[in-house]
Amino acid sequence: METRTNGDGIPAIDDHGMIGDLQTVALVSTEGSIDWFCAPRFDSPSLFASLLDPEKGGYFRIRAVGERMRVKQMYFPQTAVLITRFMSEDGVGEVIDFMPVADEPTVATTSRVIVRGIRVVRGTLDFRIECRPRFDYGRRPHTATASRHGVRFEDGETSAALHGVGPDVLDGDDVDTTITMATGDLRLFVFETEPSGEPRDIGRARGMRLFRDTVNFWRDWLSRSTYTGRWRESVERSAMVLKLLQYAPSGALVAAPTAALPEQLGGVRNWDYRYTWIRDASFSVFSLLSLGYTEEAIAFMLWAADRAVEQVGEASGPLKIMYRIDGSSDLEEITLDHFTGYAGSRPVHVGNGAADQLQLDIYGEAMEALAIGERFRPIGNPGWTKLRGILDWLAENWDQPDEGVWETRGGRKDFTYGRIMCWVAFDRGLRIARDRGLPAPLETWTAARDAIYEQVFTKCWNPERKAFTQYPGTDVVDAITLLMPQVGMISPQDPMWISTLDAIGEELVTDSLVYRYNPAASPDGLPGAEGTFSLCTFFYVMALTDAGRLDEAEYAFEKMLTYGNHVGLYAEEVDPSGLQLGNFPQAFTHLALIRAAIDLDAALATRSARRAWT
Repeated sequence: METRTNGDGIPAIDDHGMIGDLQTVALVSTEGSIDWFCAPRFDSPSLFASLLDPEKGGYFRIRAVGERMRVKQMYFPQTAVLITRFMSEDGVGEVIDFMPVADEPTVATTSRVIVRGIRVVRGTLDFRIECRPRFDYGRRPHTATASRHGVRFEDGETSAALHGVGPDVLDGDDVDTTITMATGDLRLFVFETEPSGEPRDIGRARGMRLFRDTVNFWRDWLSRSTYTGRWRESVERSAMVLKLLQYAPSGALVAAPTAALPEQLGGVRNWDYRYTWIRDASFSVFSLLSLGYTEEAIAFMLWAADRAVEQVGEASGPLKIMYRIDGSSDLEEITLDHFTGYAGSRPVHVGNGAADQLQLDIYGEAMEALAIGERFRPIGNPGWTKLRGILDWLAENWDQPDEGVWETRGGRKDFTYGRIMCWVAFDRGLRIARDRGLPAPLETWTAARDAIYEQVFTKCWNPERKAFTQYPGTDVVDAITLLMPQVGMISPQDPMWISTLDAIGEELVTDSLVYRYNPAASPDGLPGAEGTFSLCTFFYVMALTDAGRLDEAEYAFEKMLTYGNHVGLYAEEVDPSGLQLGNFPQAFTHLALIRAAIDLDAALATRSARRAWT
């Protein structure tokens, strides 16, 4: 594997694998460099952020040095243990990276541990070890103190330690040293945040025990999957991505573990995705339950339900569109002006100013998740009372413009998808009330649901375009409407839907890649363009499947798999050249991959069964 760079010497966004311990993650490049790591949790300030600034961001790199070095990266089978292999005429060596999962991962802690092992399997290799932490997004300087078995880093407020190096390794207040290793040699290093004592030698026996425990954790977890379909490797890797991005102490799932990775190189669409969106709830619950991961699905459902029963004022409705992983809603957006940004993409945003937008679709997604979860954890009376209040609010407010699912910053509109999901909210609320015999203003909710339906099928339908458009009065189509048959608002065989699907295919699809919408035709208030949206490609596969166009669906799905990176991970977007863009890896993309694979598997199996009987 030839490591690609963005022009600043930093590997491409998708030239990374991910390790984690269910409270945060680290991204490790094919150069053996940890280029992104926040601690103690996903939304904490970074210690390593060279993805956003190669000089000021910090990194922890272990790589073999020598002539004509070839590099390959893989996961240890069926685990989240990452192996970066260095191969040359002089020898073959491996850097083995993982984060041990605590015995009680649901208990929030401040200490994070990254284990990095170096093993030589043939010949002799030199490995250069550089550990250059930069506390608080590189805003606080630190000091380093070396001792017999490691180095302690301190910035006056927090600390970290690198265990397993000798005393003569400092380059100023960073670590920079080279070691020579031969066949059979194994060296172990541990980077720990908020260490409880002095640096120490981890020891071979303890290191191997941590490795075995981590391997066993992931294999035991993966063995619970009920998926046995055609795309098992991709689905299982996507499931592990979701598990890695779920904050175990609360059950919340972050949209992505990174911040400010650009949707266009050099552009301004650089957002912080280390938070939990309400709309992720229905997709995550469906996907996790479909794979047999009831515990994880219920944890996220309960987290979403807690947000639904917390009234936060009616300026933007009872719900915010996103929250921190602990459920708090302080997501003030600031810029890190001292960072150059990935490939010069500025501003570098942390926090997210879209949190206070009005996005009416989230009510449908929340109700969808709760309706699905009802089979496993019925809603109690206090929760139902709050949900009734939310739907009563929605009955009075659904017919107003909002910012839309894509969080545009070009003003509110009567977005079609918002209407569709408001219909879902009332439909699912009515179903729960009727199935359970729960008290509810059924006539009011039914009237709202039916009024929304009429509006979608009249005002949101463009007879000249022969498609449901992004909002009334435009001829621009939007890929998010691909979910219309999935939520049951229209038959996938309805001529109105088939012509909409064809319009999306003609306007937004290129080589199975799908754009969200055309910003040139429908300005979103931001300069620049963006890549295709990977989530929408899998939505497109689902829509083709529902429409019975299985050969097209299977071909589009298989082609999309070629756009994943070398270990099966997907960023938010893909540009026309196949370069992954945006925050990485994105949970929503992997959720959709799982759902598309399950739907397509079932449809192909049904077709095969029918053919067998004819």
